[in-house]
Amino acid sequence: MRIIPAIDIIDGKCVRLTQGDYAQKKIYNENPLEIAKQFEAAGFRYLHLVDLDGAKAKKVINLKVLEQIASQTSLHIDFGGGVQSDEDLQKVFKAGAKQITAGSIAIRNPDLVQKWIDSYGTEQIILGADVRNEQIAVSGWQEVARQSLWEFLDFYEKKGIQYVICTDVNKDGLLQGTATNLYEKILRKFPRLKLIASGGVASLQDIQALQRIGVEGVIIGKAIYEAKISLQTLKSFC
Repeated sequence: MRIIPAIDIIDGKCVRLTQGDYAQKKIYNENPLEIAKQFEAAGFRYLHLVDLDGAKAKKVINLKVLEQIASQTSLHIDFGGGVQSDEDLQKVFKAGAKQITAGSIAIRNPDLVQKWIDSYGTEQIILGADVRNEQIAVSGWQEVARQSLWEFLDFYEKKGIQYVICTDVNKDGLLQGTATNLYEKILRKFPRLKLIASGGVASLQDIQALQRIGVEGVIIGKAIYEAKISLQTLKSFC
């Protein structure tokens, strides 16, 4: 199982939200590159980088942060937030991302996402399934789509998608545990998918529970920044 630390960006700064609420923003570092270098120095190889400004604006905003981290670390970056067009996608890959997460665009324009899957392959395109009460949430979790999680996953599994990042919005940022039951249900229904869990991780026990049910990876953000789990502890999973 991969441990994937997260950096969320607003105004070029490293922040965390609570349950996707932009009004509940906490700045952890003015310089995301500094954080990324700490992750690299601790032995991590992957980074989940999210442009929260971009997610809200429906276009990539914090491209400079991606360029800095990609050019000054060796981290394998998956980038999400605001990738809504071919132009956005090309900019993000050119800036150094190895993968992109297609979230809101996968609801709004499935034909475009299918084109990306066909052009770039399923190793480079990750499906972002942000969920609130088993309904898909879009636009930086500001809106709930009409499509259920199950319809969404079924549709894209048939399109060939391999990797899925699933975030339970109700759990995110609360440090009260993950949606393990939901992830277990997903893996039962879609055993072929490589599921990456996100949201709510607060302890080593949460990580071990996710490992037991067979997730591909787990994204950890606030638990690191609030020192609930040390980088040294997480290194044992690297």
